Order: sequence, then C-alpha cells, then structure tokens
Amino acid sequence: MSKFKPQVTVITTETRRDYSNSYQKGNPYKTLVYPTYRELCKNVKRHLDENLEANISVSRSRRGEWGEWYEIWTLVDGKAKIIKEGWQ
Repeated sequence: MSKFKPQVTVITTETRRDYSNSYQKGNPYKTLVYPTYRELCKNVKRHLDENLEANISVSRSRRGEWGEWYEIWTLVDGKAKIIKEGWQ
C-alpha cells in the first residue's frame, strides 16, 4: 500500500521573489509536508491567506486505499473549502 505524508503546494511572495532572483531557475512553488492530514487541515486557512493564487493543492494517501488522492482548496465566505478532489 502506498503511504506517504500529506503535502500542500503553495506560492508566496517569498517563493516568487526567490524564483525571480534565481533568474527563473527551479520552481516558484513550495511544497510543505505535514506529519498527519489533521495537522495539514489546521494550517490550510493560513496557507490560503498567504498564497498568491486563489487555490492550494493538497496531495495525500488515504487509509486502506492505493494511489494518491488530491484536493483543491479555496476560501469560500472566509472558510477553507474543498472545491475539487479525486485520484491522481
């Protein structure tokens, strides 16, 4: 069974500046890994507030399932909400 830690992909002012300063080499997006999905969910709103784009992408494994599950999160009326999810 494929088991990996949940991760969120964001782009912030800091990561975009670093990308520009490196003459656009590498990736402007930053991937943050959390020990559990619960810990990630506690920080989703903070990531959405800091993110330069409207959405953030979350990848994770699901208990008892094979493969990689993805979620697209956005702010709806000030609350973090999943707008799209499925298998990758």
